Amino acid sequence: MIKKNEKKVGPSFEENIAYVEQSLPVQKSFDIVRRDMEIGGKEATLFFIDGFTKDEAMLKIMDSFFGVQAEDMPEDATTFVKRHIPYVEVDVIQSFDEVFRNLLSGVTCLFISGYEVCIAIDCRTYPARSVDEPYKDKSLRGSRDGFVETIVFNTALIRRRIRDTHLVMEMVEAGQVSRTDIAICYMQDRVDKALLENLMKRIEALRVEDLRMNQQSLAEALFKRKWFNPFPKFKFTERPDTAAACLLEGKVVILVDNSPSAMILPTSILDMVEEANDYYFPTITGVYLKVSRALITIGTIFLTPIYLLFMQNMDWIPDMFRFAIIQEPVYVPLIYQFLILELAIDGLRLAAMNTPSMLSTPLSVIAGLVLGEFSVSSGWFNSEIMLGMAFVAVANYTQPNFELGYALKFMRLLLLILTACFNGIGFAAGCVLVICFLAFNKTLSGRNYLNVKLN
Repeated sequence: MIKKNEKKVGPSFEENIAYVEQSLPVQKSFDIVRRDMEIGGKEATLFFIDGFTKDEAMLKIMDSFFGVQAEDMPEDATTFVKRHIPYVEVDVIQSFDEVFRNLLSGVTCLFISGYEVCIAIDCRTYPARSVDEPYKDKSLRGSRDGFVETIVFNTALIRRRIRDTHLVMEMVEAGQVSRTDIAICYMQDRVDKALLENLMKRIEALRVEDLRMNQQSLAEALFKRKWFNPFPKFKFTERPDTAAACLLEGKVVILVDNSPSAMILPTSILDMVEEANDYYFPTITGVYLKVSRALITIGTIFLTPIYLLFMQNMDWIPDMFRFAIIQEPVYVPLIYQFLILELAIDGLRLAAMNTPSMLSTPLSVIAGLVLGEFSVSSGWFNSEIMLGMAFVAVANYTQPNFELGYALKFMRLLLLILTACFNGIGFAAGCVLVICFLAFNKTLSGRNYLNVKLN
């Protein structure tokens, strides 16, 4: 459908070509290619992006063009497409806005003298890596494929798993400059209709220049989060089997071009801590993994604050746990030790991410032995504090959601500071705040993490 005040492809072939060259930097950009030819005695021009076009397919199509005789040329473009373009994905476009959108996304656009339309031949191909297993979201017994940056590949990975007539994948776009493709995937007979309608209205109402950070930009544009609540609003996965399972549960999966992951709605705290291994093992093993992960997740929040609380109130410690009392002299207050180590762990994590792979192992050994041993022997840190923070650092990786890990870290810091300042009352107040952050973390579905409807 042509919008109001939108320029149409006109009857003059020369004016159409001149308008394309005027609107696009054909002469300046080396990758925007113009190819003039003659088809059936009529002038024709191809525009395409170098690097997006399948050379073999275009050679066969052009060979078909050069075999067309003047007496075989039909009067309208639709008949020409049916008779003389031996390719599957071909469309007839009437507006220049659609021409530019298709051309810049890799579609080859053909103008022929005498036709008041542009013929779009979708013989594009995108540079893409192989569908290897995700680096972080691994499974011991599951499939070894993962989402990539090409949206068509990602939809195919889901279609391969769900061969049902009710599976719908609607394609929309967002960003006035980037015009990023977005695929909304859902099972028509299982999806929450109210959630789907709300989601589609939000996407249609988006007025953003671009989605420069792809999926994250879309998430922030769809649902404005409160800055003081760090818990994520969406669940992300790089595994197509997880996305397919969520679709069969009635959830909505959003795929964004150039993003190797899927965004899943609606979300609860139980969805956040799930992973693929929970479903690839027998029931009792899966339940054990879920329970152990939940307990460890709770431990990452409360272990160090509870330890600090007991160290501030020695008479509260039961006799069976007296061994945990710090024996060496404490030169640096415990709260400062915890806070410095929290910052140091993040510093080591960032350093590991930016360290070349060939140096990561020796540098990790040096950091662990030299820094750890020196910090304890010099009196900066006590060994019990180092042990507790080591547990917290490792336990953060028991759940796959990276953003949730930092949300739990902020809750732990809140508890530590309140406990250090106000002792038992501060710890109790911190626990209430943690519950409030969970209970009032409203998601796109209108429900919170505890799956309770919020007004």
